[in-house]
Amino acid sequence: MILFHIIGGLGNQMFQYAAGRALALERGQSLKLDIAGFVGYGLHQGFELQRVFNIPAEIATETEVRNILGWQIAPGIRRMMARPGMAAFRRRGFVVEPCFHYWSEIKKVPENCYLAGYWQSEKYFQEVASVIRSDFTFKSPLLNKNAECAKQINQVNAVSLHVRRGDYANNPKTAATHGLCSLDYYRAAIQHVSEQAQNPHFFVFSDDIAWVKNNLKIDYPHQYVEHNYGEESYNDMRLMSMCKHHIIANSSFSWWGAWLNPRADKIVVAPKRWFASQTDVRDLLPQGWVRL
Repeated sequence: MILFHIIGGLGNQMFQYAAGRALALERGQSLKLDIAGFVGYGLHQGFELQRVFNIPAEIATETEVRNILGWQIAPGIRRMMARPGMAAFRRRGFVVEPCFHYWSEIKKVPENCYLAGYWQSEKYFQEVASVIRSDFTFKSPLLNKNAECAKQINQVNAVSLHVRRGDYANNPKTAATHGLCSLDYYRAAIQHVSEQAQNPHFFVFSDDIAWVKNNLKIDYPHQYVEHNYGEESYNDMRLMSMCKHHIIANSSFSWWGAWLNPRADKIVVAPKRWFASQTDVRDLLPQGWVRL
């Protein structure tokens, strides 16, 4: 059995699920998701994968997690064991992602294993991309303003533009880790797309639309998508995925918005610097995406 620790916002959950699903398919094993970390979790919208998508994975029981982690199941001990220098002391099946770039040794983990990490690279699931796209089909139909917005997106050469602020701007710890994409990045990205795509029409998504309206000038047809809040936030990702081209933020949310667009001729512009720190992000962006 393969157990995957799921935590974070929707984009992070999708990366974790996709890596686990690919490994399970390759081995012909069952995948189960450990979502115990969401108890008392105050960030984002909690565990969303099953509510939003048609994924087949089941939720792991405490007994199943304990069978692999043993005494290391206790939250405090688990956190301590997840530290980089503690690999030698972990139970045999307790596997922690050792680096941010693609780790090929994932294919050699024990048959019964518990994997923790973020696994943010398409390389973990590229070989089963069609299955992942199928799993990540949205459950509910588009309604009301989202249905109208989808209709507008289909009528023009739509470009999604995502500005992530929120905790990146307001939480000092998060800001120190992630940093914010600069206005210069967005100006350069808009310029790049407008030179490559005929008659672009920008659909702007953000958790701080007021800031975007006041600070980012867009000299092309554009409109702001500002009606999806709280549990409906995932619909922004769905609408992004319906656009033909994409300008993403340093955010796994808009990464997936771009990736879920299956078009071979899509233009995707992403920030060269994903983190404020010097994290190795060589495998984060799929081949063909433009770094600015």
